[in-house]
Amino acid sequence: MSVRVIVAVAVGGVLGAEARYLLGIAFATPPGTWPWTTFWINVTGCLLIGVLYTVLTELTTPHPLLRPLLGVGVLGGYTTFSTFSVETVGLVDAGRPGLALAYALVTPVVAVLACAVGVGVTRRVGATA
Repeated sequence: MSVRVIVAVAVGGVLGAEARYLLGIAFATPPGTWPWTTFWINVTGCLLIGVLYTVLTELTTPHPLLRPLLGVGVLGGYTTFSTFSVETVGLVDAGRPGLALAYALVTPVVAVLACAVGVGVTRRVGATA
């Protein structure tokens, strides 16, 4: 792996993680409630990953650093399985095991569906362009 790729991932990761952090601060979720901010970050991130990877792999011949920068870096830093996991445990600790289970089941399903929507819509738009 080249130094350029590592730098692209690192720069993108900083941007994505900072965006996630700022959204978490701006839209803080009270303890013991559905973690809406992380939920929407993961869903929108997966939607954008579906769009991005479809554009980069099917519709264009991109610069070789775009996928590491935007996909692995920005969107990888933006989405967050670790915060999702901590918040799930936090719901259990707050005495909300049913909500924790729902969050743990709903989030990945909706995120994968969002990715599929991103791919499908991008393919349709790309086919008409």
